Amino acid sequence: MHVAGSPDVDHLSEYERRYSRRGLLIRYARGRVRNFAGRQIMTFAGSFILAMTEGLHTAMLAAFAALLGEVIDCLYLHRLPERLRQGQGYRRLLIGSTLTALVQALTISFCVWLAWTGARSGLSPLFIGSFLAGAAINAGLVLPFHRPAAVARLAVYAGIGQYLFLIEAMEPGRLGDALLLNAAGAVMLAFMVGLFLNFVNWGFRQHRRTTLDLIEQGRDLLRHQKEAQLLSLVARNANDSVILADSEGRIVWTNESFTRTTGYSLDEAKGRYPGELLNGDKTDLEVSNAIADAVEAGRPFRTEILNVTKDGREIWMETNLVPVLDRNGKVEVTVAIERDVTAAKAQAEELAAARVAAEEGARAKAEFLATMSHEIRTPMNGVVGMAELLSETKLSIEQRQYVDTIRSSSTALLAIINDILELSRLDARKMELHPVNFDPVSCVRDTMRLLKPQAQAKGLRLSLETGADVPPLVYGDDGRLRQVLINLLGNAIKFTERGGVTLRLRSEAQDPGYLLTLEVEDTGIGIAAEKIERVFERFSQADADTTRLYGGTGLGLTISRELVALMGGRITVDSTLGQGSCFTLCLPLGSPDDDAGQSDGQVLSPAELDRLRGLRVLVADDNRVNRLLMGKFLADLPIRLDFAHDGQQAVAMTQRQKPDIVFMDMSMPVMSGIEATRQIRAAEGRQPLIVALTANTFDSDREACLAAGMDDFLSKPVGRADLFRCLLHHLPPTDAAPRTASG
Repeated sequence: MHVAGSPDVDHLSEYERRYSRRGLLIRYARGRVRNFAGRQIMTFAGSFILAMTEGLHTAMLAAFAALLGEVIDCLYLHRLPERLRQGQGYRRLLIGSTLTALVQALTISFCVWLAWTGARSGLSPLFIGSFLAGAAINAGLVLPFHRPAAVARLAVYAGIGQYLFLIEAMEPGRLGDALLLNAAGAVMLAFMVGLFLNFVNWGFRQHRRTTLDLIEQGRDLLRHQKEAQLLSLVARNANDSVILADSEGRIVWTNESFTRTTGYSLDEAKGRYPGELLNGDKTDLEVSNAIADAVEAGRPFRTEILNVTKDGREIWMETNLVPVLDRNGKVEVTVAIERDVTAAKAQAEELAAARVAAEEGARAKAEFLATMSHEIRTPMNGVVGMAELLSETKLSIEQRQYVDTIRSSSTALLAIINDILELSRLDARKMELHPVNFDPVSCVRDTMRLLKPQAQAKGLRLSLETGADVPPLVYGDDGRLRQVLINLLGNAIKFTERGGVTLRLRSEAQDPGYLLTLEVEDTGIGIAAEKIERVFERFSQADADTTRLYGGTGLGLTISRELVALMGGRITVDSTLGQGSCFTLCLPLGSPDDDAGQSDGQVLSPAELDRLRGLRVLVADDNRVNRLLMGKFLADLPIRLDFAHDGQQAVAMTQRQKPDIVFMDMSMPVMSGIEATRQIRAAEGRQPLIVALTANTFDSDREACLAAGMDDFLSKPVGRADLFRCLLHHLPPTDAAPRTASG
């Protein structure tokens, strides 16, 4: 792109103006008018000769004719440029100027004819031929400017010459050597005139081409100069340091940023090697050598290097080397662009340190939660278990109230612990889904059956409305769905004093699978519009009064929303203060998977007790209360029950008594449950089923148990039903082969 008014644009515009067809026509007109007087000298010279040979009358007639043609032509051409500027058509003016040129040529031909008549009375034919050749040359000189006018003149002059020659040749007695010599001379003269005109026109074309080449070269030169100026301006004012080094690697130029960064001026740096100037004791020699090798090989190179400034500061520079090669492929100049990345590297190191600290903090948090989980769940196991056993004895009304209070309080405390642990799993993104084929209607009904006693205790109606489009079987994590529904239904019951809670279940097919929609609507206290989103925040409820009146940690809805999001769904709420709330759960579920298992809904029945008969069970736990509870829970079963106080004793009793199932606590003195399991699995012979029995509930604990060779995992506190389900689940068929160390 060129800026208007710049020299290259002005020169190009002038060239286009001069050599365009309009420009050439104007130059032709002005040239003819400007040289009018010079041409009349030739006219008057010829007239003088005619006057001397033919008389004054003939000379005056010839002069008048020649002058008349010139005046007609020049008067028209004098006004031609102005007419072009006024908008008259180029073609019209071209034709007009061609006609005036034709008139002028005819008047000159008339003068030649007069001279020829004089030649018959003694005037030399050579004079006539010379005059005609001069007129032809004058006409041919304008051929590049006005080709039609030049061709018209040359045609007229050629025609008059041929006419006169034919007239003379046809007269009797004229044929002879003289005529042949005149004819040969005329041909030679015409050839020389044509050769001259061709040379003149070739010179004009060359001049035109040379002029255009010079303009384009000047334009390219100016463009290169501007680009060089811009590049120089960019290099001088760039924030990055720019270094130019010669073929030997010595500095020849630096910008101001280099001086600001390193403290060295151009005069101080010129002629020195960058490494000699900037390398320090801590500079990596391998990096320096790699830079030198790249410069010598003439290949681009990018790296980071520790440099030392003039005042002794250490700075990290990101260096980008770009070699400039000559025609022979050798390095002529090396351009180095350097950026101070000291602050960026310091920030990166801080981020790395912060990441390490965060990871250590997360690890410490996990260890703390694991420890607290174990320390809290172990005594909680005793509280819950003993309360359950105590409730089965004969109690007075007051005593039963005390036991129920203990059980409800311990259950509430256990729910808080579970919420905190669940939240920590979500934060660590270690929550896993376990999808199975399940009946959504049965899943919802079973969940509502668990909460029905709470609703009945408050006199609330708990109802289920099921759509006809709900499929009998879907594929998803029914356990997580139950967890979310228990929270939503539990909240609805907790915050409702009159009326009831309704759960609506409907489904619609989608590709793939189904979109399950569950609405939990209550007639409770409701939520203010401005506080709806707060109910999903951690440790938050609608207001402080709600917390004081109804209790709770404020984690249930947070966990539910994140669990639903993990399953690809969403939870929304619509509520009116004082009228109730409606929580809507939209959950995408898959079509039944033929290879997936069914949800296990086994519950212990008396008929299954026969399957347990003769089963040998070993409980390994260092806690006396836990051993007591396990003994009470399993006392009525037709099994053989033994106890070990630590891991080492558990290994010995396993080798000696050959139990079918071992309930193994993870944290025991002398030898942990993990190590005891490894030793049991390493032994030859018949192998028992080993179930982890621990207060640690993290996924990492479960993975450690399974990796050691355990078969299942039970979290404390363990209820009687949990133990029964575990026993029935792992009870081998009666015709199964014994398990050995090899599998």
